[in-house]
Amino acid sequence: MKTYIGTKIVKAEAMRKGEAEKVIGRSVGGEHQAEDDGYLLLYPDGYESWSPKDQFEIAYREIESGGMSFGLALETVKKGLKIARKGWNGKDMFVFLREGRQITGVDSSTPMGGDFESRDHLCMKDVQGKCVVGWLASQTDMLADDWFIVT
Repeated sequence: MKTYIGTKIVKAEAMRKGEAEKVIGRSVGGEHQAEDDGYLLLYPDGYESWSPKDQFEIAYREIESGGMSFGLALETVKKGLKIARKGWNGKDMFVFLREGRQITGVDSSTPMGGDFESRDHLCMKDVQGKCVVGWLASQTDMLADDWFIVT
C-alpha cells in the first residue's frame, strides 16, 4: 500500500455520539456507544458526521486561534484561503495565492518586453494595505506554528 496524508478543513464541536446522531438525524454507525466522547463534524459541502475523540484529535488541530504549521498553512492557501501569523506585528496583514495570468500591454523596452504569462505566486497584503508581489517566507515564518486562516 502507498502512504497518504490528508488535509481537510472542517467545522467541529465536541459532542457525544448519541447527541450527534440527534443533530444529524441518522445513525453514524460504528462500534461506538451513544455516550462515547467525540466531535460532530461539518464539511464544506454540508455533509455532517461524527468522529471519536481520540481519532479526531490525532487528525485535526484548531487553526483559528493560530496553531498551524507553515506546511498546513501553505496547504490552506493553495485551497484559496488567506493566511497570517499570530506573531506578526502589522494589523490586517495576510498572505494569499495569486494564480498565474496573461499579462498584456507591457512596454516592449522592459526586460520582459511585450505580452507574457505569469506563474502562480504568493502575495502579501502589507501593513500599509499594499500588495507585496512574490512574497517569500522567512526561516522564522517557515518554522512557526502560529499560522491561522484569515476570515
